[in-house]
Amino acid sequence: MAASILNSKRAIYASIYVVRAFVKLREIFSTHKELAHKLPEHERKIEKHDGEIKVIFDAIRGLMTPLEAKKKKIWFLGFPLLF
Repeated sequence: MAASILNSKRAIYASIYVVRAFVKLREIFSTHKELAHKLPEHERKIEKHDGEIKVIFDAIRGLMTPLEAKKKKIWFLGFPLLF
């Protein structure tokens, strides 16, 4: 896509390189069926870990927020004063 927009030799070489990379990846998957079958399993694991990491970050953010100080009631002559 870059070659059609930029119209330069470097963009053409980059497009050819990307296409060759995808062709090579397809060849690897066609020769390694076991790897191709395990890929969806690994993707699910990564998605699960992403959710778990988000929970950890949310907990850390919760610990970083300052707690509100409790207001103390002080009684003076039978009347409560809040500080």
